[in-house]
Amino acid sequence: MTVVAAAIVQRGRLLVVSKKAAPEVFYLPGGKPDPGEGPLETLARELDEELGVTPLEPRLLGEFEGVAVLERVPLRLTVFRARIDGEPRPAAELAHMRWTAGEGDLRLASAIRNQVVPLLRSGGALAAA
Repeated sequence: MTVVAAAIVQRGRLLVVSKKAAPEVFYLPGGKPDPGEGPLETLARELDEELGVTPLEPRLLGEFEGVAVLERVPLRLTVFRARIDGEPRPAAELAHMRWTAGEGDLRLASAIRNQVVPLLRSGGALAAA
C-alpha cells in the first residue's frame, strides 16, 4: 500500500490524526493516491479533505516502509515536511487531531514512532526525549 503524508511541525510538536476506524492510533495526515495522481497532488488533496488546509513549501523528508495498522499489509510511506496555510480542523474520516512531541503521550503508528519521529528529532524539529 502506498501512502503520502505530511510532517507538520509547529513549536516543536508534530501534528498527528486518528481515523474513525481506529481512533486510538495516530498517524500523519495524508492518504492513498488516486489513479494518475502524483505525490504532491495527493498531499494537497488529502490535507484539504482531512484538515481544510493547503501544504506550503513541501519538501521530501523521506520514504519509509512498515506495515499498515488497519489493513495489515506492507506500507510504503512518502513523507513531506510542510507548513500549512491555516488552522487545521479534522474532517472526513478523521476522529481526532493532536500535537505531540512523539514521547509516548499517544499511540503512534509504528512507522511514525520508529522512523519519522526519530528523524525529526535528530534534525532538531522535535525536542529530544
